[in-house]
Amino acid sequence: MKRVVVTGLGIVCPVGNNLEECWDNIIAGKSGIGKLTMFEPPENCVTIAGQVKNFEPTKYMNEKEVKRNQRFVQLAVAAAKMALENAKFEITPENQNHIGVSIGVGIGALGYLEDQSFIARTKGIRRVSPFTIPGFIGNMAAGVVSSETGAKGPNVCMATACSSGAHSIADALMYIQTGRAKAMICGGAESALSLIAYAGFGQMKALCSAHSDEPVKASRPFDKERSGFVMGEGSGILILEDYDSAKARGANIICEFAGFGASGDAFHFTSPAPEGEGGARAMQQALHTAGLKPEEIGYINAHGTSTELNDLCETQAIKTVFKEHAYKLNVSSTKSMTGHLLGAAGGIEAVFSVMALKTGMIPPTINYENPDEQCDLNYTPNKSEQRQLNAVLSNSFGFGGTNVSLAFKKFIP
Repeated sequence: MKRVVVTGLGIVCPVGNNLEECWDNIIAGKSGIGKLTMFEPPENCVTIAGQVKNFEPTKYMNEKEVKRNQRFVQLAVAAAKMALENAKFEITPENQNHIGVSIGVGIGALGYLEDQSFIARTKGIRRVSPFTIPGFIGNMAAGVVSSETGAKGPNVCMATACSSGAHSIADALMYIQTGRAKAMICGGAESALSLIAYAGFGQMKALCSAHSDEPVKASRPFDKERSGFVMGEGSGILILEDYDSAKARGANIICEFAGFGASGDAFHFTSPAPEGEGGARAMQQALHTAGLKPEEIGYINAHGTSTELNDLCETQAIKTVFKEHAYKLNVSSTKSMTGHLLGAAGGIEAVFSVMALKTGMIPPTINYENPDEQCDLNYTPNKSEQRQLNAVLSNSFGFGGTNVSLAFKKFIP
């Protein structure tokens, strides 16, 4: 089986617009959650969000392409180009047929679709933009990244709700291992901060409606007072390469992407299976395919949404897989600082997991103030920790009962 390595990282999210800024703020425990400004929230609507601030898409795309493409695509292009630069990877006519793109998007440009639907109903269908369909469909992130970078290999988009980004990274691994690509630009992107999204999640009672006057306190994974997730936006991208190809070009290898696990709950369309049974199987598969023993894992970047059932079931799943070692692990949810980026979450959190492995710094779970007796692991409360790491997991779970766990380990030639 071909070895696959990570050689580049790119990120845009609520805590920063580049890798250095994002990582510094995550390690410092700085929240990117604030007042919602993407639209004017009506009465009884949640008013907080994890928004990307001061983003300038024209730094990464020409003005014409910026106008043509929606925000989730712009974020994906920015993160992808930063990842390629970080990897010092040049796409040329000689290698472009072997470079693929796999970027997951959970929802797409929901706000744009909402706007165009309103125009159709109030002003007539002839006023609807001809860019409506290509504007909102999720695979435009991968498609435009491909055209912007020249990558002509596999071009795919996984849409598995909140695990879309992680599934896309797993998918990219398989394209390289089976020889269909030598390198992949992969991860997730999302910008769905729209009225219909807030209304829909709000009616499900999934969103945190507390702390509107102090937004940084709203996302509190594993805390006893958690009351729902905070929506966010952004993009996280990894450059994966076949080890032999990376070695031949003298790439700076960050770590090895050793394996992944994927499972289905076959239980409920929104609630996780009892005791996190599906998530446990995903983690077990990740360890098996990566050739890792449970005790070799030092850190888990948890899905940790700040919802009652998710946090409890993920905790139970970790205990099932790691048994006594579960209490020796560091676990944290970076969603406490970024909010939940839906389809982009797996990409963003994979970047943070790789950075933890690279630097030995464990991101904290902020706002952990009231311990829950049922959630009793070491969630790295409120302050980052230094730890020698040899391998880490990144978990992503989604509506429809879909689970994925990614395993990264130190690279040894």
